[in-house]
Amino acid sequence: MSVEQSAVAPPVTSTPTTSPAPPDYRRRWIVALAGLAAAWLLPLAAVAADARWVLPPLVLLATASLLRGGRTLLDRLLLATVLLVGLTTAAGLLFAVWPWGMAPVPVTGTGLTILVLAALATGRRPTLPRPAWADLFPVLGTAALVGYLAQPLLRAGDLAGRLTILTRGEDYLRHLSLVDVIGRHGGYVFLDSDAVRDQLLSLLVHYPQGWHLLVALLDGHLTPAGTAPGGPDAVQPFLWWNIAGFGLFVLTLLWAAHRLPGPLHPLSRGVLTVVVGALVLGSQLPRLLWSGYPTETIGLALTVVLAAIVARPLPAPREHLLLLGVLLVGIGYTYYLFLPAAVVLVLGALLVHRHAMVRARRTALAVGLATVVLAPVPILLGVFRANQTEALTATVGPDLTETWLAFGGLGALVVPALLWHAVRIGRRDPAWRRWLFVLLVSGLFTAAVGQASVGLGGELGYYFNKAGHLTTVLLIGGAGAVVRLLPAPRRGRPIRTLTAGLTAVTVAAAIVLFGGVTGWHRSLLVVGPQTWAQRWVHQQVDQPNRAAVVCDQVNRAYPAVDGVTTLVLDYASTYRSYLENICVSTLQGTTAQTEAAIYGLIFAEPGRTWQMLHAVPGEIRLVVVDPAARSRVNKLLRSTPEVRDRVTIVTMFVDQPRD
Repeated sequence: MSVEQSAVAPPVTSTPTTSPAPPDYRRRWIVALAGLAAAWLLPLAAVAADARWVLPPLVLLATASLLRGGRTLLDRLLLATVLLVGLTTAAGLLFAVWPWGMAPVPVTGTGLTILVLAALATGRRPTLPRPAWADLFPVLGTAALVGYLAQPLLRAGDLAGRLTILTRGEDYLRHLSLVDVIGRHGGYVFLDSDAVRDQLLSLLVHYPQGWHLLVALLDGHLTPAGTAPGGPDAVQPFLWWNIAGFGLFVLTLLWAAHRLPGPLHPLSRGVLTVVVGALVLGSQLPRLLWSGYPTETIGLALTVVLAAIVARPLPAPREHLLLLGVLLVGIGYTYYLFLPAAVVLVLGALLVHRHAMVRARRTALAVGLATVVLAPVPILLGVFRANQTEALTATVGPDLTETWLAFGGLGALVVPALLWHAVRIGRRDPAWRRWLFVLLVSGLFTAAVGQASVGLGGELGYYFNKAGHLTTVLLIGGAGAVVRLLPAPRRGRPIRTLTAGLTAVTVAAAIVLFGGVTGWHRSLLVVGPQTWAQRWVHQQVDQPNRAAVVCDQVNRAYPAVDGVTTLVLDYASTYRSYLENICVSTLQGTTAQTEAAIYGLIFAEPGRTWQMLHAVPGEIRLVVVDPAARSRVNKLLRSTPEVRDRVTIVTMFVDQPRD
C-alpha cells in the first residue's frame, strides 16, 4: 500500500452496536398529531380562561412564521395580515353555512389546523426574522398618524359625542347596522337574504361585506360568548375599528413606499416617512374617516399591497401566487370597485413572470381556479341582483376638484422621478418600470370609470372620485422615487453629509407646507381652508350636533316595540329628520321596518311627512321633537283620516339648537 493510500484509508475499528434512529416519517406523524391537538386545545384553553382576545394575534404570528416572502419582521407580519384578511373574507362563505357561525373555537381551530397541514406539506418550520431598523419608520409613522387621527374618539366621552362622529357621514350608520346583523347572523347575509329580511335594510343585503365580517368576527373574540356589543354599546368599538382600518391602510402605504426604492439611508427613510404622512394628511384621503368609508379604506390597503408585490415580487413563486390570488379575493369582498384594476395588475405580473409561473404551474392552476370562482361573487351579486351600477351616476361636489389637484400636483412630482429611475437603472432594477405600469393601469381605470359615469349620468360622478382615490394613493406610494433623487450622507465626506441633511430637511418641510399639515398654509391638494384631517381631528364632539342628541334621547326614551314602527319628525329640515331616523333605527335594529319611511321619498315638506305616513303599514309611533313639526303633522292627520287611527304622536321637544 502506498503512503497516499494509507493516509486516506479509514482505520478499522470496532464500534458499539446502537439502536437505529426512528424513521423520519414516525417523527413527522408525532409532530403532526401534536400540532393538530394544539390547534384545538389552545382555543379551548383561551375561551375557558376568558382570553379570546389572544387568538387573533396567535393566528397572525403562526401565519407569519410559515411565510418566507419577507426579509424583515414587518414584511412577514404585514403579508400575513393581508393574507388572513383575504382568506377570512373567503371563509365567510363557510361561516354562514356551517353550524358554528363565527364562534372563536371552531374558527381558530380550523385556521390553526390549516396552518399545521401547510407546514407539514411544505416542510417549513415556524420561524420569524429579527426586527430590522428599517421597520421602525413605517411603524412609527403609522403610530404618529393614528395617534393624531384618534383624537376625536378620545375626546368623545359619551354616546352623544360618538353619535356626532357617526352622523357626520350617514354611511357610518349603515355600516354599523350591517356589522350588527352579520354578527348576529354568523356570516354573510347575502347567502340567506330571506333570513335577514326583517333585520336589515334591503340596500345592504348585497353590499360588499368583507370588512363587516372581519369586524364582527374580531368583536366576537373580544367579548364573552353571546354578549357581542349591540345598539348603543356597539358604537364605540365600531369607531375604533374604523381607526384601526385606517391605520392598516397607512401602514401598508408607508410599507409600499419604503419597499419600492430598495435600500435607503436612514435619513432618506425618515424623509420618505414624513413625505408620505404629510401627503396623506394633506390630501382628500382623511375624508374616508370623515364621511364613513371604511370598506374603501380596507380596499385601498389591499390594493396597495398588491401593487407593491407586483412591483417587487416575492422571491418564492408559489407564495407570490398565493398572495396575488388571496388579495384579489379580499378586494372583491371588501370594495370590488378596485377589482378590475387589480385583475389587470395581476395579469400583467403573470405575463412578465410567465416562465417562473410555468415552474409553479400546479400552484398557479389551483390558486387561479379558486380566485376565478371566489373573487367575482360580490361584484356579480351587486351588478345582477342589486343593480348597483346605478351608483355610477351619483354626483360629487368639491371632491372632484380635489381629485384633479391630486393628479396634477402629485403627478408632477412623482411621474418624472419614476421615469428618471426607469431610464437610468431600469435594467438593474425593473421595479420603477413596474410602478409606472401600476400608475398607468390605475389612471386608465379611473378614466374608464369616469367615462362610464358620463355615459350613464352625463357627468363625472361619485365613483370616478373613488377611483381617483386609488390613483392618488399609488402616486403617494411612488414618493420613494422622489426621495431616491436626494443626496445621501456618506461616511468620511462631511460636506456631502451636511448638504444631504440640509436638502432632506428642506424637502420634508416643503412637502409638509405643501400638504398644509402645520396649518400655517392651506393645503394645495384640497379646496377648503382646512384639510380633511384638520376637520376630522378638530370636530366638536364635546358639543354634540342636533341629530346625535335627538337620536340618543329618542332611543333611551322610546325603545323598540314589536309591531310598532318608531319614526322621528323634526323641524322643516328634511335631511335632519332623515338622518335622525337612520340613527334611531340603527341603534334599535329596526332598519328593515323603517326603510319605507326613510328612503326613496322626496326631500320637501309637508310632502315627505305625508309619504312617510302612507308608506309604512301598521301602527306608527311618531316622536315629534319640534313644535313646528307637531303643527305640520296635526294638519296632515286632519286631512288623512285613513292614517290617523294607526298613528300615535309622542311629543318630546329637544332643546338642542337647530344646526
